[in-house]
Amino acid sequence: MTIATPPRGAGPLARREARLAWGLLAPTIISVALVVVLPLLSIFWISVKPISLADLRPPAPVVREALRGDTGAAGDAARLQYRIRNSSRDKPITGVILTDTIPAGLQAGELDPRCVLEGPSLRCDLGDLDGGARDEIEVPLTVAQAWLDAGSPDPEETAAAITGRSDNVLTNLQFSGENFARVFNGDEFWGVLWVTLFYTVFGTVGALLMGLFAAMLLNKSFKGQGILRGLYLFPYVAPVIAVAFTWVTLFDPFSGSANALLIQMGVTEGAINFFGERPLALIMVTVFEIWRYFPLSFLFILARMQSIDTDMYEAADMDGASPFQKFWYLSMPQLLGILSVLFLLRFIWTFNKFDDIFLLTGGNAGTRTLTVNVYEQAFAVSNIGAGAAVAVVIFCCLLAFSYVFFRYMSQEEGL
Repeated sequence: MTIATPPRGAGPLARREARLAWGLLAPTIISVALVVVLPLLSIFWISVKPISLADLRPPAPVVREALRGDTGAAGDAARLQYRIRNSSRDKPITGVILTDTIPAGLQAGELDPRCVLEGPSLRCDLGDLDGGARDEIEVPLTVAQAWLDAGSPDPEETAAAITGRSDNVLTNLQFSGENFARVFNGDEFWGVLWVTLFYTVFGTVGALLMGLFAAMLLNKSFKGQGILRGLYLFPYVAPVIAVAFTWVTLFDPFSGSANALLIQMGVTEGAINFFGERPLALIMVTVFEIWRYFPLSFLFILARMQSIDTDMYEAADMDGASPFQKFWYLSMPQLLGILSVLFLLRFIWTFNKFDDIFLLTGGNAGTRTLTVNVYEQAFAVSNIGAGAAVAVVIFCCLLAFSYVFFRYMSQEEGL
């Protein structure tokens, strides 16, 4: 007789273990959500808001307090002056209230109709302040001997407080598609998208091919192999600002060594502006991308090559297979998995790349990519909303690419 056993994971002990596991993972999940999800949601939120750099600081009333007049002797007349302004040039502030404390020994005279004095406490109801509006309140004072005996305390030591209500465009519930309309308006966006795709596709494929070629060269043991591997890693580990400056100096049209060599060899009659002419500048930044990031592909591909069983290569040699046949029919099927992963990672990283292009060309001469466009919209033009909209477009493009990759390409490679 056989006894049926309950399926694994269905018992109370398994359920308690599952709850315990989720409880232990909860801090990590929450931390990741706070670090990744919240900034992503904020970008989506800002992308549908007409926000500039000035709007990041909400409108607020600002007051400056000063004591004017003669205060050297008892009976002198002075005045306490408050200058109020709206920090925003176009957003109004409602319900502006000014409060302050008049130092003991200073006797207030006739007040502004908007102000009330209760003991030493001054309160002024200024109503509403339009965008860019300014106002002024003056409180006439008479100096008493008690104020002089107290050492003539400065009224500014008791700083005036001012409050008001304003509509913050960053937190209100008014949304607009103006930013996306500006992004997709005209042919500029599609030109930038084409440059981004050219830079990403050729930079990614070129880095993979160059890494594959370097891995094939170093897959055999020979004297000096370690030194050559170290040299291969130099572009990737060197500081980007150093190598970018070196490339700009090397290919400078006036003092660069590359131009001097080309002219002496008779290849060209005049200097070539490698990073300042279309479409040469885009080709150069793509070549820089390939040169700088091929060592990453080289490391992963070489590690995978050295893990392949050598018995099948020996069998292929006995069957008379050529080097190309061994590479195409034996090595490539073993490398497709790592090549697919590298293609996915390098495509995403290159699509998001900003520093290389910005350091080499600043996005000029036809090298303006979507990430450079985010910087220009957000900081050069001071339109944070438009910059966030471009960032959302980048996210959607990478999301679509990832879906296609995992839906079709990864299935073919068994990932």
